Amino acid sequence: MPRPGWKRQPEGSRLTDHLSIGVLTRTFGRDLIDSILVATDRVQQRVRLLPSRVMIYYVLALSLYPQDSYEEVMRHLSEGLRWMDQFQSPWNVPSKVAIFKARLRLGAEPMKRLYEAVARPLAAPGDTGAFYRGLRLVAIDG
Repeated sequence: MPRPGWKRQPEGSRLTDHLSIGVLTRTFGRDLIDSILVATDRVQQRVRLLPSRVMIYYVLALSLYPQDSYEEVMRHLSEGLRWMDQFQSPWNVPSKVAIFKARLRLGAEPMKRLYEAVARPLAAPGDTGAFYRGLRLVAIDG
């Protein structure tokens, strides 16, 4: 029996899809995204189905679902935002062409600025095992 306040997930959706999108929105907050869009002059001039902020989250979501199609990643994103009560209005997943054009409008500069704003080494200079003879240790997988 569901507890008060619980919401039923849409059929065919997985909780991990929603949590992944939740991590994106918590890690890369709305204020950070908006400031980068203003700094790179990528704020949309008119109301669009795919606003610039959504497209930044979309490009980030592409890395969470590398095996999925453009439309499937957009579905994950829209359902995740709806599940977290951040995206209430009825909305249909745009076509692959619409997504492609929105990514083209966004360009690479906002993603580069976002990386520069948040990418930092996790280990501090005093952490055990983080440095060897004054050099930061790095591991690359793949």
